[in-house]
Amino acid sequence: MKSYLSLICLWCIVAVSRANWVRVWEDNFDWNGGVDLNKWDFDMGGHGWGNNEEQFYTHNRMENARCELFPGSGNGRLIIEARKENWDNRRFTSARMKSKGKWTYGRLQIRALLPTGRGLWPALWMLPERQVYGGAYWPDNGEIDLMEQVGYDPLRIHSTVHTQANNHILGTHPSNSVIVGDATNNFKIYTLDWNVDKIEMFVGDEANPFQTRIFIWNKQGDWTKWPFDQPFFVILNIAVGGFWGGAQGLDENIYPRRMEIDWVHFYQWR
Repeated sequence: MKSYLSLICLWCIVAVSRANWVRVWEDNFDWNGGVDLNKWDFDMGGHGWGNNEEQFYTHNRMENARCELFPGSGNGRLIIEARKENWDNRRFTSARMKSKGKWTYGRLQIRALLPTGRGLWPALWMLPERQVYGGAYWPDNGEIDLMEQVGYDPLRIHSTVHTQANNHILGTHPSNSVIVGDATNNFKIYTLDWNVDKIEMFVGDEANPFQTRIFIWNKQGDWTKWPFDQPFFVILNIAVGGFWGGAQGLDENIYPRRMEIDWVHFYQWR
């Protein structure tokens, strides 16, 4: 009887825990047309973005960012499309969208289908709303990379954080990667769990979104290693080339190429 009651109590704890995750923001992209500007803004420019990238990011241009319904369905998805075309002294265009919603701690989930093609560099990530720490916005205030993929190794999914003490400029950034064999053929769910003392990132599917843990970073030290106690926003983009994405050159015969995002959901513990 005692063990039976213990099982009941455990089930109740799990049920309550799940109930306490509340979806506070979402976009499901269920229409044909432009992006919802009440939820998203765009970064614009072609200055290399600190990474020697080749593309020009356009502002709310349908060729680079749009919503499309799946054929014969009321369910839609966001299309971010990299294109080979001359634009303001650049030879490629793409989109870099950023959420107008900003949060401190929570669970970010994104269901996405990734592109293939040497020279592409798609990412699902977060940056801080403003500079709170140090003498520079980046890396002092952090960066959370839920998913990065480079086109010359398209089935390898990378998750990373950057801080003042741990970043790629210093070669000290904490990162990990896993192979996801169907990342470019099927939609996968990428999850960030971010709380007061730990960041974890996962990849999976509808049956088990937490199937594979990619990365974990525990709080340590001061703000130079943990600036993740302030509001961050979501970024969705495809870069072309760059120090990492273009490390093995660019295949210029692949374009256009797209990343498809079925939905973006953000939860907080309530």
